[in-house]
Amino acid sequence: MPVTLTEDQADLANAIGEFCRREIGSKERRDELTGGGRHPHSDEIYRKMAGLGWLGIAAPEEYGGAGQGMRELLVFLEETAYNQAPISGFGTTVITAAAVEKFGTDAQKQELLGGMCRGDVLSISMSEPEAGSDVGGLKCRATKTDTGWRIDGQKTWCSNAHIASHILLVARTSTEGGKHDGLTMFVVPADAPGLTIRGIETMGGKEVNDLYFDACELPADAVVGTEGQGWRQLMAGLNLERMILAGLMLGLARRAFDDTVAYVKERTQFGRPVGSFQAMRHRIADNATELAATRLLVHDTARTIDEAEPGALFPREASMAKLKATELAKHLSLEGMQMLGGYGYATEYGMERLLRQSVVSTVYGGTSEIQRDIIGKSYGL
Repeated sequence: MPVTLTEDQADLANAIGEFCRREIGSKERRDELTGGGRHPHSDEIYRKMAGLGWLGIAAPEEYGGAGQGMRELLVFLEETAYNQAPISGFGTTVITAAAVEKFGTDAQKQELLGGMCRGDVLSISMSEPEAGSDVGGLKCRATKTDTGWRIDGQKTWCSNAHIASHILLVARTSTEGGKHDGLTMFVVPADAPGLTIRGIETMGGKEVNDLYFDACELPADAVVGTEGQGWRQLMAGLNLERMILAGLMLGLARRAFDDTVAYVKERTQFGRPVGSFQAMRHRIADNATELAATRLLVHDTARTIDEAEPGALFPREASMAKLKATELAKHLSLEGMQMLGGYGYATEYGMERLLRQSVVSTVYGGTSEIQRDIIGKSYGL
């Protein structure tokens, strides 16, 4: 694809590819690491990547990271997704760590950012049964006590809480003001008394959870940032979340496309490869063009973020990147399933797993409809 990487970025991409071929390699090995795809996160592979310094690629050096930018993080996300590395916990970890880096105390940064660099998984919990896209509708309550805070309520769709060391909780500390006022962030140990984590079975495996807080006691220093300013703090991190999802789905889209091309070159019908038929060849051409355009968009957005002043926000660009990459990943995995025919439906070939992974990407992290609304509003509509 016509995306230019620096020498260091290209070396990183190549190193990730070599690692994945060596440590993961075959479908049989991936199934061994993930329980046949039911557990999309392998602690074994994750810890090995931590040892190579990759998990802290964008974390500050004082906490054990490499201090690199969005472009390097994007290369890591894209290449691990393309090579089907079972490290599903990394996305929520980076999102959580970024919020702590921006708003947390030094002690919180040492514990959570340092933990990320060593191989800990972090999770962030926003959604509730009656509050998904409408984050301002959160009702999970944090009440002040003599020693700190007591948390009561339910959260849902919390990715990776079951494998996390800590969860970044967004709870309501006040009902005064508008619905986006009175929200506060807290660091919650995943094994905190009063917290019950219950998995939700999904078509993608064991990824998300319900969280139940029943008089869960937290110390006063569990607050991240400023009490009552959780909404504004969340908004400051949504661009990063969308770029992370864009990078992951860009890698998955590349995998779906390459696997499809490899198949149609080898599969013969009526005495020749099916890819040589014009109808198939034109579909491949259209998909290749869309993939190239999407990759340019995502990488250019990452470059823009790296070159901007610290704290600058790019809601339109990040939403465009997330929208385009996730919709493309879903489209290309569906195209792959169609072009592989019956083999696309068979678990042996892996295309159905790519489809399961990509479909939900247009829902979590802000649905495609939400991204379109953000983009439209950015033009004053």
